[in-house]
Amino acid sequence: MIRLSAIGIATLIGLSGPVLAQDDAVAEAIIDYMDFATYESGVILPQQIDQAVFESARFVDTRDAQQFEAGHIPGAVNIEWREIPGRIDELPEDGMVILYCNTGSLSAQATFAARLMGHENVLVLQDGFTGWQQEAAWKPE
Repeated sequence: MIRLSAIGIATLIGLSGPVLAQDDAVAEAIIDYMDFATYESGVILPQQIDQAVFESARFVDTRDAQQFEAGHIPGAVNIEWREIPGRIDELPEDGMVILYCNTGSLSAQATFAARLMGHENVLVLQDGFTGWQQEAAWKPE
């Protein structure tokens, strides 16, 4: 039963069913990750983004280009959530990388994919851009 749930999650993040059926290693990696991930794994709260975090982190807006153009965290780059696995090489392998969308749900899927692909430095901004606007500990002026 756990295996089916992991495969369902992997499908949601963009991995195709036929690939998983042919590659048990992918399913095993997902199961292993889910078995050992804590609730806090890969999550940062807006209240944790103080000036030091803001200045050291790389922000990635995972919304579509139109939403990004309408407003985003200063300095963020735009990579739509479903493109993260295909553009994983654009994410720094060190330092803090924070992915966000409007509320954190789509960017959570992108963060999960990035972390499964070996980028343990990638975090999702809980409550997304909306949360950052309302509750960030620090914002540039």
